[in-house]
Amino acid sequence: MRKLLIAAALAVLPVSSQAQGVALVDRIVAVVNKEVITLSELNEAIALAERQLRRGGTVAPPRDVLERQMLERLILGKAQLQLARDTGIRVDELQLDRAVQRIVDENSMTLAEFRRALERDGVPFDAWREDLRDQILLSRLREREVDERVQVSDTEIELFLEESRLRPVERSEYNLAHILVRVPEQATPERVEAARSRAETAIAEARAGGDFGRLAASYSDAADALQGGVIGWRSHARLPELFASALARLKPGEVSPVLRSAAGFHVLKLVELRGAVEASAPVAQTRLRHILIRASETVSEGEARGRLADLRQRIAGGADFADMARVHSNDATAARGGELDWVYPGDTVPDFERAYLGLKTGEISQPVRTPFGYHLIQVLERRSGDVSGERRRLQARQVLRERKSDEAYQEWLRQLRDRTYVEIRLEDK
Repeated sequence: MRKLLIAAALAVLPVSSQAQGVALVDRIVAVVNKEVITLSELNEAIALAERQLRRGGTVAPPRDVLERQMLERLILGKAQLQLARDTGIRVDELQLDRAVQRIVDENSMTLAEFRRALERDGVPFDAWREDLRDQILLSRLREREVDERVQVSDTEIELFLEESRLRPVERSEYNLAHILVRVPEQATPERVEAARSRAETAIAEARAGGDFGRLAASYSDAADALQGGVIGWRSHARLPELFASALARLKPGEVSPVLRSAAGFHVLKLVELRGAVEASAPVAQTRLRHILIRASETVSEGEARGRLADLRQRIAGGADFADMARVHSNDATAARGGELDWVYPGDTVPDFERAYLGLKTGEISQPVRTPFGYHLIQVLERRSGDVSGERRRLQARQVLRERKSDEAYQEWLRQLRDRTYVEIRLEDK
């Protein structure tokens, strides 16, 4: 989000050599607590949304609908950023530089190539960089305000495992999209009914053959509205019970009735359905080891990669991987020669998992970038085996944490919006 230049809101320009009239080049369209959103900022957000929709092959909704959607998104984003700054969350330049480099690496580009690609798409690099800072702030705010407070009891885990055993449907997986019409906590009956009517209209248009992605962009207040409301594949167990129960009654292509939660009204579309792997089926496991070099104030990204490339050459020349890990690795596995023991799918971050799944037994990867730093990875052994009881409990705890966290985050957002002072001046333009 670009920094606001309040002075620009009253800038004037001569309209001709004959008259000293003024032309309005910017103005305030909303006040959020003590900060403002300008018309130029709103127009930039709308232009970005239109580009995203075009790239996704979705026809943009009417301009006034998209304008309202983007203004509400800017309001909620600004309220969160204000709270993050006011409560001491910061992203310094070094942390931001590392995040930028990680994204550049994931796109297999140099920084210069990435900058040119952004600018070809009409996105100034400096504005994108500040946007990334904001996204990191919002992620840390959610972790602190919501995720770290979610608790899962042993009783919840036992009930979850018992239900999964008794109800085979809970091993189904759904590819879904959704629309959320948010309802304020202290909403009047008229406001609640208006929100319900909006959700019903979305359902009617979807069942009449309307494109669900376009409807999500038009009606949804969720963060994924501009991605067509797509949630993607989720197991039955990872979904809120409200969603899971509704989806179990749908066929692919069908749309749910209006669903009511504390956050508001939901509309779900089941895109695809598949059966998950049976609970008793063997699971692929991999035993591996790694060497981790962390980038820091004294070790640059390039230096970390270079050190690992050198170590890889030395190992190829006969040096022992475990000895190199004991001397050079920057994590607790160093004492064990870098061994992580047996890992299951989902145990490691996606970049790390993609790298080791692409290796043959005994093969050593090129330097791999993850949020933790740079790694050399070697696969030692692979096997398939049953999941232990303790392992199932760990998986159940993770699933329940994700479910409860998503529900708590939506409720937290609604409460934050309700207690934020907002004055909208959009109708003045």
